[in-house]
Amino acid sequence: MACQPQHKKRRPMADINVVPYIDVMLVLLVIFMITAPLLTQGVSVELPQAESQAVSGESDEPLVVTVTADGDYYLNVGEETDTPIDHQMLVTKVAAVLRHRPKTPVLVRGDTHVEYGKVVVAMALLQKAGAPSVGLITESPETQARKR
Repeated sequence: MACQPQHKKRRPMADINVVPYIDVMLVLLVIFMITAPLLTQGVSVELPQAESQAVSGESDEPLVVTVTADGDYYLNVGEETDTPIDHQMLVTKVAAVLRHRPKTPVLVRGDTHVEYGKVVVAMALLQKAGAPSVGLITESPETQARKR
């Protein structure tokens, strides 16, 4: 009698080894968690276009932050609109107005000779106060020509 070797038929394994995929996903998660805050540090601003329409009078009266050539901030809210205010007071007043009237447009009016950094600080303070978007007030070329 001859011994015949018994051949076991191997069945293909249907399981997928997911451990390497989990490792890759965790590495990607850590990378995105680190880089996401770095991408959102900019101040979002709706810049006016050259041929833009004037702001309609039917919306709420806008909050206007004025930045003078000296770098002082003024806000058109309250009793003393001609008195300069500091950063903390600007944030406090704007946040209070936006709590009561959340759809109030927020605009920045900067002097031609003010440092760019002062206007950016004003926009960052407005964003900190909860303004969803900030517009910039400019003069049209026709208005400037008439003044000369």
